[in-house]
This record gives sequence, C-alpha cells and structure tokens, in this order.
Amino acid sequence: MSLLDLEKPLVRPALSVEITDRMRRMIMEGELKPGEKVPEKALTEHFGVSRTPIREAVKILAHEGLVELVQNRGAIVAPQTADELRELFPVIAALEGAAGELAAGHASDAAIAALGERCVAMRAAYESGDRPTYFDINQQIHAGILKAAGNPTIMRHHAALASRVFRARYQANLSGDRWHAATLEHEAIQAALEARDGKRLGELMREHLMHKLESLTRTLLPE
Repeated sequence: MSLLDLEKPLVRPALSVEITDRMRRMIMEGELKPGEKVPEKALTEHFGVSRTPIREAVKILAHEGLVELVQNRGAIVAPQTADELRELFPVIAALEGAAGELAAGHASDAAIAALGERCVAMRAAYESGDRPTYFDINQQIHAGILKAAGNPTIMRHHAALASRVFRARYQANLSGDRWHAATLEHEAIQAALEARDGKRLGELMREHLMHKLESLTRTLLPE
C-alpha cells in the first residue's frame, strides 16, 4: 500500500469537517435563519459538493442543538424564542457575576495577565472586523474568569446552560453598535479584575450578559 492510499481516507472526513464549520458559521451569522428548512440542494451547489457531506454536517449540527430533525420536514435551523432567552440569560448572568466576584480574589497574577492579553487580542479582532475570532476570544475570557473563580458548583451549573445560549451570545454582537459596546465592556471587566475589585467585577459581568439579552430582544427577537 502506498502513502497516497493511506492518505485517501482522510479526504472525506476533512471535507465533512469543513462543510460543518461553514454551515455552523452560516447559522451563527444568521445566513441560515431559525425555523427555516436547511436548503440541502442549494448548499450542495453553493459548496460544490455532493449531498453526503451536507447530510453528515446536519447530523453533527443537530447533535450541537443548532439544527432540528423534524419528521416529514427534514432538517430545520433550530428556533430560539425570546421567552427561552429571557429565562436563561438572568441565570447565566447571576452565575458569571458570582464567578467574577470570586475570581477577583482567587485568580493568580499569571491568570489575570493572560486574560489581559486575551482582551488585547479581542480588541484587535474587533478593529479588524473579525467576528469569528472575536467570539472565540470572548469565550476564552469568560471561561478563564469562571475557572479563576475556583468554584466547581458554578462551573457545573454554567456548563449545563451555556450551550443553550451559545448561538445567541454570538448573534448579540451582529449589530455594529452593540459589538463596540461589548468590546468596551470587556475592557472594563478586565480593569476590574486587575484591580481585584470583586464587587465591581461581579456587577460588570451581570450587566454585560443582560445587555446581550437586551440587544437580542430588540434586534433579533422582536415582539
């Protein structure tokens, strides 16, 4: 067996991963809208692939909760209601606020410095208009503060809810004004962490999450 033969099995999985990543991004950016049927034929033409990697991607995205498989309808982009987000965000805000209060006292100097570097990188991603990178760094910062809190109970409850608002947290910054405001909020959060001001940090974390909910309610989830 040649080296070329050994490499062939990697082609299909690599294609499937790429298609999954691109479809996930289309959902996150709102190109594929909640409640709409996943346009399988149009996607095969758009990506220049057969239906097989599209269907494999749909299965993965269904497992992630971004797509729903509905009998007699096929796959649809999972809807997310304003009522659901209004229920979830205050709880997540309370958990992240509590984590912030604890992190201010428990975080090591090295951890705070590392989060500061992430904050600088986030500003660079914002200024370059790189929303995916910005969001990845955003997630790393929130995860870092949760970890620095040193409270497994907060971590456990947060993890149980985080996946349910993952898409919403991304889409909250689709508005240019909100994206800029969120960047400033993160810089204020980092300043409070560096000052080890637990009360201020907790307040900022809670406000940051609730501002996301306000943005979503106003722009993406109109009454």
